[in-house]
Amino acid sequence: MGYVAVTGGEQAIATSLDLIERKRVAGGLALDVDTILSCLPELVQQVESEGSLWAPEVAATAVKQACGSVEEAVFLMRAYRSTLERLYTSRVIDTDEMRVDRRISAAFKDIEGGQILGATRDYSHRLIEFELADETQASVRDRARELAERLADTAVPTAPDALARVPRVLTYLRSIDMVRDWPVDDTEPVDITKTPLSFPAPRSVILQALSRGLTQAVIAIGYAAIRGFGLSHPTVGELRRGSVAVEIDAPGAVADAPAEDAYYLGSIPVTEVESLIVADEVDEQGEHRSALDVGYGLVVGTDESKAIAMSVLDHSLRADDVRFPTQDQEFVLYHIDGVEATGFISHLKLPHYVTFQSKLDSALRSVAEKGGEADA
Repeated sequence: MGYVAVTGGEQAIATSLDLIERKRVAGGLALDVDTILSCLPELVQQVESEGSLWAPEVAATAVKQACGSVEEAVFLMRAYRSTLERLYTSRVIDTDEMRVDRRISAAFKDIEGGQILGATRDYSHRLIEFELADETQASVRDRARELAERLADTAVPTAPDALARVPRVLTYLRSIDMVRDWPVDDTEPVDITKTPLSFPAPRSVILQALSRGLTQAVIAIGYAAIRGFGLSHPTVGELRRGSVAVEIDAPGAVADAPAEDAYYLGSIPVTEVESLIVADEVDEQGEHRSALDVGYGLVVGTDESKAIAMSVLDHSLRADDVRFPTQDQEFVLYHIDGVEATGFISHLKLPHYVTFQSKLDSALRSVAEKGGEADA
């Protein structure tokens, strides 16, 4: 269900579009795309993630056109994406080969490969730096040079070749049989950009919908699941952030061709989370035992909160006994889609004269009938 209805006088509509464009240019300042990419990278990444299209310059242009409205920019990205021809399907991305620039575990203090804090606000004071209001191009360059000199004396990897490939934290838990086993599912994934949602949805649909869902909605519903409106209270086994290679098979290549026969297209930044949730399972002898279930989250970009919330909801939506809305596939997957939600809410601003008049007439008749009964 999608609402993009427009109605009204042609001249009035044209004028409304002129007014919104005048609002964008009224200040007389041109915000170029490179500045948006450089200064607002997380905003651009959110638009790319929810728009299901990794194209930084296009996303930055959408942000500019939308005057900073994330919902509008994502709508523009999805509309543009729908015009593109899909020429290739990439090979399966192997996150074991991720070049990691940040990697932490809340479950273990000491992990193989070490904890890598990387760039994060987790340990910062949330105080507004008012001096940024007076920042200049020269001061930015000076600050960048100062930070480069300071970081040169630390062990922080900066060059792509220096970024770490690290083992998974959960490997240890699997080795001692503390993680629930799930059968390998090689079923061809359903592409939700081409196939309408239907329920019950396979896991490929669930993960796609969560990954490209409205960031704030995924976080909010994941938070609800943790607070008590669900059964998933996780411990982050591992959060890793970095870049992964995207490759396609060479034309005419046979299935399972060696890696050296593939074409490397580039790398994209991703954030991956494996959360641990205590679960009860029945072994082969019919006895109950506690084990650890894994919730999985993978998002394009660097939004760690969304990836964690996605892992929570991935676990919630695999529940056999649906007791909470956060375990209901239809409730979650329909309502985290930002374009659908924005379109439906926005359509309420459009004329509803006929339907409202019908409701009003019905209400007036009801009032009149009750008044007549009271008089009698």
